[in-house]
Amino acid sequence: MTQDDDLLTRAQAWLDEDPDQETREELARLIEAGRAGTADELAVRFAGTLQFGTAGLRGELGAGPMRMNRSVVIRAAAGLAAYLKGKGQDGGLVVIGYDARHKSADFARDTAAVMTGAGLRAALLPRPLPTPVLAYAIRHLGAVAGVEVTASHNPPRDNGYKVYLGDGSQIVPPADAEIAAEIAAVRSLHDVPRPEDGWETLGDEVLDAYLERTDAVLTPGSPRTARTVYTAMHGVGKDVLTAAFARAGFPPPALVAEQADPDPDFPTVAFPNPEEPGAMDLAFEAARAVAPDLVIANDPDADRCAVAVPDPAVEGGWRMLRGDEVGALLAAHLVRRGVTGVFAESIVSSSLLGRIAEAAGVGYEETLTGFKWIARVEGLRYGYEEALGYCVDPEGVRDKDGITAALLVTELASVLKEEGRSLTDLLDVLAVEHGLHATDQLSVRVEDLGIIANAMAALRERPPVALAGLTVVSAEDLTKGTEALPPTDGLRYHLEGDYRARVIVRPSGTEPKLKCYLEVVVPVAGADALPTARATAAELLGALKRDLAEAAGL
Repeated sequence: MTQDDDLLTRAQAWLDEDPDQETREELARLIEAGRAGTADELAVRFAGTLQFGTAGLRGELGAGPMRMNRSVVIRAAAGLAAYLKGKGQDGGLVVIGYDARHKSADFARDTAAVMTGAGLRAALLPRPLPTPVLAYAIRHLGAVAGVEVTASHNPPRDNGYKVYLGDGSQIVPPADAEIAAEIAAVRSLHDVPRPEDGWETLGDEVLDAYLERTDAVLTPGSPRTARTVYTAMHGVGKDVLTAAFARAGFPPPALVAEQADPDPDFPTVAFPNPEEPGAMDLAFEAARAVAPDLVIANDPDADRCAVAVPDPAVEGGWRMLRGDEVGALLAAHLVRRGVTGVFAESIVSSSLLGRIAEAAGVGYEETLTGFKWIARVEGLRYGYEEALGYCVDPEGVRDKDGITAALLVTELASVLKEEGRSLTDLLDVLAVEHGLHATDQLSVRVEDLGIIANAMAALRERPPVALAGLTVVSAEDLTKGTEALPPTDGLRYHLEGDYRARVIVRPSGTEPKLKCYLEVVVPVAGADALPTARATAAELLGALKRDLAEAAGL
């Protein structure tokens, strides 16, 4: 049998099992093209399988084992069910949530059917809802696992499959590998029972309980006066966020109408991610019209929260705060409220959180990237990650939550407003107290994943000896792990001098991107020295970017 014959045989076998008319038709066309001698695209679709890892599954929609589709999801659900039963969870409850992307509802129903057929109990959330509602529901309902069908802030053509266990946090090793092995053991979809019914579709009781819980992140009697503009970025956040704001007594957010309702095509943005250039343009336009105190954005599944503030020095008058800046502001707010417990962040986030925690006498921990690690910190009271993720109520939601983070930052803005101050004023106070912690990112999106592999290999084979004119005093390959961290694919450099410069390079776990995280700390003698400190930081970060790009061959 030739290589092409083998490919056509495998593709036909996949087609024979595919339960989805849309992907069946797509695959039939590819097979026909393959028989006519044009098998390149077919070969891509059958070059392997989407890998189930610590982010679950995520990929482009389409036919075949290298795309997200019903066949892949059914196999994933069957593998998860087998894993749960192998852990003695037979008969346990699995809660399933989903966003408003193409195929999300189908993938959620398929998962419910597979769980039911496997002898587990399944409950579907009533409609597309924010990911944190699913994370909350797992603990609230005493489930043994949860599944969220979402691709978060990925492009419109993508979808994904995120798995949580009964503690309400996302899976980490070795559970991911054990589930992957069970998925690989599924020989045929015909072996996977999928009844037509038997699962529960929940009502609004879980959502109501989540909304009741959101009140707990605020201080009773605190000011609630800050006015906001809000964008849901074509996602599922609007109804839940506006309900939470109404319960809390904040002024109703002014909605960015063009982006308020779910739309899986995300027509007004190139990428539905508040961090991407242009994504916030409509929100800023709305802000210029109504002059609020701050702008808030969720990503499409509403587990992330972006914040922008008025800034006359910026073109257009509004400036997006970095995730590290919001992370520090929320920490300072919680410290002022006298909270106790552990503050945690990932290694790619700003070291300012450690300074704030130390000064306040609260615990502090660093973890690997991802809330699957942050949520597992013992005694966690607050956790954040620079990619706009904040966990402000770990007892309720052991994951990032863009709804409760929006409430807490709006409470802080209200408190400061009553004092005649702003979020930027508080950032200045933190810079004077702890040094100006300035962060930036070199993020390279690629079509060819080989570019990322080549860049990592180049840095490992020829580690930089200096960056931005500063000698590299330590270079760590994080694949070997450290005393405090398990192994991960990443490189960390510390540079000489008073600026405590630090660089971390890693492939994104959810997107085809190489991400390089930069930080410098510039001492600040007083408020008058801030402009000079900012100029110094900007110059250093720019030089770090240039030198790192050259060293990685980007």
